[in-house]
Amino acid sequence: MTLEDLVDQLRKAYGDALRAVVLYGSAAATDHVPERADYNVLVVTDALGMPQLRAVAATARAWGEAGHPPPLTLTTAEWRASADVFPMEYADLLERHRVLHGALPLDGIAVDLRDLRVEVEQQTLGKLLQLRSAIMATGWEPKRQLALLEASLGTFMTVFRAVLRLHGERPPADREALATAVGARAGFDAAPFVRVVRHARGQARLSPDAAADVLAGYLAGMERLAAHVNGFTHA
Repeated sequence: MTLEDLVDQLRKAYGDALRAVVLYGSAAATDHVPERADYNVLVVTDALGMPQLRAVAATARAWGEAGHPPPLTLTTAEWRASADVFPMEYADLLERHRVLHGALPLDGIAVDLRDLRVEVEQQTLGKLLQLRSAIMATGWEPKRQLALLEASLGTFMTVFRAVLRLHGERPPADREALATAVGARAGFDAAPFVRVVRHARGQARLSPDAAADVLAGYLAGMERLAAHVNGFTHA
């Protein structure tokens, strides 16, 4: 399913209630790698009851089977009221998005750094715990370890961008520069993350036998980042 297919089917499902369909995240950035990156889509609609959910169910399933996250779907009122609940996502979206249909209401939408700090700490620790569990779940099989590195990269980049925003910096669009900047801020070696970025780009492919060492660097980096965010205070 293409983005054009998705928009067309969402229009049919929601009708006149559909206000906006927006592509955001890495797919809306300059370093998008189509064969690696997910398409993250925001849908804003006036009505979102069981009839609408039923109408869009087959579309959402097909979109997921194509390898993409389910569309983040909010009512218009929820979109306007949720920047304090999802500050990481809103900050990312406000900075990098492309409207595919309709018009996204942006007036009055802002991200408070205090809200951002709370979610960044929660997400950083959560991703660390998930990483540990995922490493164990690989059964120490090199191919599964490599697959874990590939699958987790985008998630870590989202957290990295939020960390730089906490420091009052605009995150670079380039993922290699992003990892390097966050490593310098938090005091960890960014080299393992850079290696996976280059692997995802096809610049320097990793072999499965190298995955365990890179995962060790991932783990050490995320442990240091969690400690950094936990101790972060605004100037």
